[in-house]
Amino acid sequence: MLKYLVTERQLIWTLAKNDFRKKFAGSYLGIIWALVQPVVTVLVYWFVFQVGLRQTSGAGDVPFILWMLAGLVPWFYFNDALQGGTKSLVEYSYLVKKVVFRIEILPIVKCVSALYVHAFFVLLTYILYCVYGKFPGWYTLQIFYYSFAMFIMVLGLSYATSAITALVRDMEQLVAILLQIGVWATPIMWDLEAIGLPKWLEFLFKMNPMYYIVYGYRDSFIFHKGFWEHPMLTLYYWLFTAAVYIWGVRTFRRSRGHFADVL
Repeated sequence: MLKYLVTERQLIWTLAKNDFRKKFAGSYLGIIWALVQPVVTVLVYWFVFQVGLRQTSGAGDVPFILWMLAGLVPWFYFNDALQGGTKSLVEYSYLVKKVVFRIEILPIVKCVSALYVHAFFVLLTYILYCVYGKFPGWYTLQIFYYSFAMFIMVLGLSYATSAITALVRDMEQLVAILLQIGVWATPIMWDLEAIGLPKWLEFLFKMNPMYYIVYGYRDSFIFHKGFWEHPMLTLYYWLFTAAVYIWGVRTFRRSRGHFADVL
């Protein structure tokens, strides 16, 4: 499946740009709406947790808004890409029925389309850190690694969920519910180390693959640590991602023969 990122790259980029634009076609503000909703979400979380609950960051003198934003930015991408990838076959059902079209690229298109907003928020986060005088330094380049790692994982999940959704539409609702739970099961608005959980429960939270990504972004922006300084977490993440990707691709291929009949 990954070879299509190279062989069909022109088609993927074209479809991804069109997909991004058509989400807001007909609205006066257009693609600005893609940025407004995440910004409002950040402001709401900031008000609730810092102003209301007096939550402090898990990074000493780093303001809570910066600490939280470093965790929310990757979650926004994961959320948007997975929801988009899950309904990719249903949304592009007219392409699925075309014999000559490679339907394998549809989940890729959704994952690439979500990168536009992600790139904007990574840039915005970098600017905010500089405004606050917290210059991330060259460790920020690790964002490319963590973004790629997240892209591969969400693509594997999207292959599985899109195939299942084509056959059982309830999968789309289930994914939405799991993502609502996931944002709280991932230490984004709260510091895992500070709340004093039992070791076994802390271990379970770290088994969430998005823990690796969220804290990877924080390592890049705040703590100035390389991913190689967490060898066991890195190994676990890639083993998990490989297993998810293989499962997703196999599920997609086994279900492919039924797509044209049910869509």
